[in-house]
Amino acid sequence: MSFRFINKPDSRTVPIVPIETGVFKAWRRGQPREMKAWVDSSGFAAEPGKLSLVGGADGKLARVLLGVDDHDGFWSYGGLPTALPPGTYRIDARMEDGKATGAALGWALGGYRFDLYRKTKTNAKDVPALVWPDNCDRGHVRRAANATGLVRDLINTPAGDMGPAELAGAARRIARAHGGTVTVITGDALLKRDYPTIHAVGRASANAPRLIDLRWGKARAPKVTLVGKGVCFDSGGLDLKTAVGMLRMKKDMGGAAHVLGLADMIMAAKLDVRLRVLVPAVENSVAGNAFRPLDVIRTRKGITVEIGNTDAEGRLVMCDALAEGAREKPELIVDCATLTGAARVALGADLPALFCNDDKLAGELLEHGAAVSDPLWRMPLWQPYRRMLDSKVADINNVSEGGLAGAITAALYLKEFVPDGTPWVHLDIMGWNAAARPGRPAGGEAMAMRALYALIEKRYGGGGSLRRKRKSG
Repeated sequence: MSFRFINKPDSRTVPIVPIETGVFKAWRRGQPREMKAWVDSSGFAAEPGKLSLVGGADGKLARVLLGVDDHDGFWSYGGLPTALPPGTYRIDARMEDGKATGAALGWALGGYRFDLYRKTKTNAKDVPALVWPDNCDRGHVRRAANATGLVRDLINTPAGDMGPAELAGAARRIARAHGGTVTVITGDALLKRDYPTIHAVGRASANAPRLIDLRWGKARAPKVTLVGKGVCFDSGGLDLKTAVGMLRMKKDMGGAAHVLGLADMIMAAKLDVRLRVLVPAVENSVAGNAFRPLDVIRTRKGITVEIGNTDAEGRLVMCDALAEGAREKPELIVDCATLTGAARVALGADLPALFCNDDKLAGELLEHGAAVSDPLWRMPLWQPYRRMLDSKVADINNVSEGGLAGAITAALYLKEFVPDGTPWVHLDIMGWNAAARPGRPAGGEAMAMRALYALIEKRYGGGGSLRRKRKSG
């Protein structure tokens, strides 16, 4: 993540003037004649994310006008690092704590570049710098920006360089940085340790399947368990995807990337939780030993599952990990997965689908998402649709016939492996930006991670660092 902040302005620092779209006309009326002429001739109307560079009498850049949304300018600031010339800038406005932190975070996220495979790397001297806004939670900005960069990097890295082994290596590096531990169960050892569905999905790949298990925190702290889908590449298995359907399947480990990014934030903030992160890491490949349609597999929980489609593999690896995570009776289980196209059809690419078995928990998460500009949308765990997963030969099928309510039936499948009474959040996410927007370059993207962090911090970490006036970090 190539973002730069400085502590104090100097004589060369250029002010950024944020102007809410709804008050632009009133703002214009109060400006000198020269400024009115400039905004009129340049066509600037304070549309969200739009900017205008205003020159001074000396011919140098004197100020930047920035259009921001009337209620939330978070992403407007994200477009600045790639739009402004090198130099130092400050936000010329008084902002509440949360908005100041949001503006700085938007700036930081806009500095992301994925140049791992490029000969020419981003030069730090060419990246514009922002003076830390007053009342900004610097520690949170750094944690959230670094975690978002981690998620984006993991998803953007091609599957040839981000297979199950490399994903385990990433988990080890994150844990090592914060004093956590990682154990990995690999290959046929999964059968010996009773993780049959993880093994079944990943056994056809030359890159052995594995279960990554990260632990951190005090033994007596509240237990929070995160589970992330780590399908490092999804060919669809014997129910092979089309070329178009397979094109972006390096991102199918996006759920794993999200829980690792969230874990990085939690550990960096030293929240008072006993954290466990479970990532079933596999490649869904085609070979003579690949699992087949209509196979029946016994899961870790003992439930037998009939394979209606080998391309519905994510819920298979997740169910064994969820069963293991539930065994310790945590206070909260969160799972993240790039699970269904049906969720994208229902909500589009930007809104993660939220499924939750606890109304209060779901409400809190939605509120946090709105507060930190990281939105979600709740969908129903409609129990009558459970019949669509009935199998004639096993306890459950991994898909429903006909494809109706696909995101709901996938969530209901996972629900079978979470004990009643255990608070559980399931997020069906895209994890990808198809096109670049301010602060959100095309490629891998963190979605709902900051909302989840805000929830966990509020519940278990003393709560509300976004609302406190501090300049930690």
